[in-house]
Formats: sequence, structure tokens, C-alpha cells
Amino acid sequence: MDDDELISVLPIHYSNSLSPNLHIHQFPLLSRPLQTPPAAAVSGKRIRARIKPITRRLEIHVPVDPRPEVWNGERSKSLGAARQEDDCEKNQDTGKMKQMEGEEPRLIEVRMRSELIPQEGAYMLGVVRNGQLHLQPINETHQFRPTLTYLDVMSRKSRRSRGDTGSDEDSDDGPPPDPDEPPPVQTAAKKEKKPLEVKEVQVSARKVADDKGNLQGGLSAVRREMLLAIRAEEEEVWQDLDFCDGETAEGQEAFEAVFSQNEEHLECKSDITAFLKGIKGL
Repeated sequence: MDDDELISVLPIHYSNSLSPNLHIHQFPLLSRPLQTPPAAAVSGKRIRARIKPITRRLEIHVPVDPRPEVWNGERSKSLGAARQEDDCEKNQDTGKMKQMEGEEPRLIEVRMRSELIPQEGAYMLGVVRNGQLHLQPINETHQFRPTLTYLDVMSRKSRRSRGDTGSDEDSDDGPPPDPDEPPPVQTAAKKEKKPLEVKEVQVSARKVADDKGNLQGGLSAVRREMLLAIRAEEEEVWQDLDFCDGETAEGQEAFEAVFSQNEEHLECKSDITAFLKGIKGL
């Protein structure tokens, strides 16, 4: 547009010095800064983090606010016992949070677990400083949400105490039903028994192949792969990470690493035709 006046031109400084450790971490359900509550910090508690490098799973453990007006200490005992049992079932090493012998388990932290989000295209971190645009490629995007799997343990205990095993629909025990297996036959209550005529029926079964020659009905294989992936993740050992927020010296040092000090000019060796041909779907 004629009225859209060009104000300035910014030189671009591109660097991948932080690759592959530059991530986007999103917290859709977090309503406050990701910091240790002051009441918990006074008692020496700090935010911890850990990672499963093969499955790319991250966890951030945030201490709870222990003030009586916002936290139920008695309720935390039952929740802590349920989380301890859930950790044992999933072979989750609690690491530095192992309690002392004879100490009653308590829920003292909120665990934020990540979910890797596929990236569409190339994501960049851009910061403008001193009239220059500094770019760094972003390698991964994660969304963090609180893990509440220990509530499933409490639900199972509650059903057992009532003597109610639950129906197939609301039961959390065991893996989901195999979609290839026929569903159980639900028999309705019979009002009157009538004699039925018996007939002989011949049934044959065959597998149908698609256009590529692959046999259909492979849902069982997909289900097995999902269960194996879940088991592999549970068996992988956590590795501890140091959590440093933006106010720490380590955080400031990492932020300064975003800015490139290299003044070397990049030379473009491709033309616009090769660039357009390299765009998929164009």
C-alpha cells in the first residue's frame, strides 16, 4: 500500500548454536508464573525437572503452596499414598523425593508432564536487540499439563471398598479391549421360553486384501505397537535436569547465548526457481 511507509530495515543474524536444545514449552492450564511458591521456597523446596531422552518425555515438579488457607494437609496424605502406589505400578523412580524410613507419604508437588507436539514447518525464536533481528531455530514444541493418574488408584480402591467391580465401560483396570475380538453377547431377560428350530449353518472366514496387497484387519498389530510403546516409556529411566528460571544467572546466560556475535555475511547460492521447487505441495 502507498500509505504503508517503510520505517527501517533490520539486518538478520541467524545462528543454530543452541540446537537441538531450544524448545517451546507451553502451559495451557497454568494461571500463574512457573515459580516456586514463596511459602514453599522458605522451607527450601525448589522446582525440579527430569527427562526420558528416548521417548522425549519431560516432567516439571512444582512444589505446592503449603499454607493452610490454600492447601489441605490431611487430604495430601491420601493423595500422596495413591501417588506412591501409582509410581510403583509404573516403575517411576522418585529420585531425590524418596521419603525417609517411617515417614508418611504426602502429596507435596504438582507434576507437569509434557506431550510432544508435531511442528508444521520451521519455527524460529526471534529477538530484536540494538536494531538487529536475531533468529534461532526451535527444535521441539511441548505442552505441559498436570498428571493426575494417582486419582485412578484412589478410584479403584474406592470401588473395591464398596465391593463394586464396576462395569466394562468405567473400569480402569487392564488394557483396553481388542477391537478385533467380537464384543461380548449381551443377553436380554427372557420373558417366555419358546422352542427354537435348530438349523445347520456353514460359515467361512477369509482375509481381504486391499489394492496394495496388504491384509486388512491389522488393528491388533497397531494396538500391540501402542502397548509396547507405553511399556517402553514406563521402563525407560528418568534423567534429572537442573531447572533454572529467567531470574537466575544460568537463565540470563542462556538468554545471552541467543544473540550471535558473528558478523560473517551469508551468501545465497540458490535462485528463486530452486527455492519454489523445494516447497512441497506448491
